Amino acid sequence: MDLKRKLSRLTSAGPGGARATPAPVNTVVEARAEEAGTTTIAEVLVEALRKRLSMDEAVGPALDVDRSDDALREPAQGAAVHGAESVAESAAASGLVDLREEARRRFAARKADVAAAPVDPRVESLRQMLSFWAERQGTASARRAVAPVPEPRALPVEARTTAFGTVHVAEQVYPPEHHHGMAPVAAALDVEARLVASLALHPELESVDFTRMLMLDTETTGLAGGTGTVPFLVGLAWFEGRSLRVQQLFLRRMGEEAPMLRLLAERMASSSCLVTYNGKSFDWPLLRTRFVLNRVPVPKELPHLDLLHCARRVFKHRGEGARLVHLESKVLGHHRVDDVDGALIPELYFRFLRGTDGSELVPVLEHNQKDLLLLAALLGDLVRRFRAEGTEAQDPRDLLGFAVVAERAGDADRALAFAKAAAEAGGNVGIEALAVASRLCRRAGDCESAVAHLQRALTFARPGQGATLHLSLTKLYEHSLKDLSRALYHARLAAPVELPADHQLRLERLERRLSRQGA
Repeated sequence: MDLKRKLSRLTSAGPGGARATPAPVNTVVEARAEEAGTTTIAEVLVEALRKRLSMDEAVGPALDVDRSDDALREPAQGAAVHGAESVAESAAASGLVDLREEARRRFAARKADVAAAPVDPRVESLRQMLSFWAERQGTASARRAVAPVPEPRALPVEARTTAFGTVHVAEQVYPPEHHHGMAPVAAALDVEARLVASLALHPELESVDFTRMLMLDTETTGLAGGTGTVPFLVGLAWFEGRSLRVQQLFLRRMGEEAPMLRLLAERMASSSCLVTYNGKSFDWPLLRTRFVLNRVPVPKELPHLDLLHCARRVFKHRGEGARLVHLESKVLGHHRVDDVDGALIPELYFRFLRGTDGSELVPVLEHNQKDLLLLAALLGDLVRRFRAEGTEAQDPRDLLGFAVVAERAGDADRALAFAKAAAEAGGNVGIEALAVASRLCRRAGDCESAVAHLQRALTFARPGQGATLHLSLTKLYEHSLKDLSRALYHARLAAPVELPADHQLRLERLERRLSRQGA
């Protein structure tokens, strides 16, 4: 800081006040000298420092040791620049050294006063939190500092000449005994089309040959969709015998999509259906758009099994969402290590386009491979569990999910078996499962069993939970079993789930019918 700026600061109004526009050094010195009756620059500085110190004393110790040193050092340097070599000697002679000692003393006294003041417990708590946070940040920084730098790896794709042009491909074959977590990948070959159609609530899948299915997953430049989003990696997987071949089509640069899309269309033409995860809403609409934009004929659409819809219906009672990686760990027992964050994938590809060696994209290809293996493993595992009809040990929440799916698919026997198995868990899951069992029995004409399931559900209900069950029992007793006295008893307990007017009408109707029976 030069002498001009320092003098401007020293002659300002102080903390919180308006500062004057800096004036030339000579003008400032002459004005201060005339005002204070002094003749030297050093005397002007001393007087300015004394005034500033007295002003700061009212608002706190604004001068500490370092600032005092700067105040002494910088004016001397600035004066030397302007040719006033004797400023330092004059300042010492005028008492600047004593002023430094006075500043130190006042600052030390202020610190002692602050230390002696009572500490607000909220301030102390905040101080501890900040200290803990700083310690954690330091630990994390230390871990990052010693973390080994990954060695560059070549992008595992090769240029392959096809009838449509050059396509960059990565390919790998997984043997029949390969497992993804606890689930064998080849189990997807053993699925029954009828059960898959029930799970997906998609009757068209009943005629599909799942030995010729094509699993599809893309990595894109964004998740917004539309014409601005490009699938730079199209992952495909299909079975050859009981081995799974994974083929990944990679876009090395923009504008070279057409050969990749034609190869995809050729593979689709030899497949019986598509298997994806959220592919109905994202992957396939995006690819169809790319076919159109690149003037490549759009292939005939295949029957499409979107496992996201199946997973949501089966696992929704867990209340943990249906993210693919989450199901991978919770359902299949496979935990990914050092998996790339999906949110970073577009940026990694853009870096590659800007000229990086491609080693950062190797984890992206591995991520895509694992997603394709997961599709096969999840399909096989879902159908195996659905086939078991609740006879094997499973999470009761999943059993309830299978029961609801089977009920919607019209498979009453399978739904009832799953509902009874889930009811053994009791609690909220048991209540919902027994309500499903009651509905199934009522539709089958077995009203006595329907009532029995609801009565059992009441034993699991906590206070305030049974009103819906009482309403269902009211309807069963009134319309199916014609037991009006029991219907009236349960109707009175169903008040919390009915509108007051509707509830009053129900009670009056039952009471009239009972009075006519008594007459």
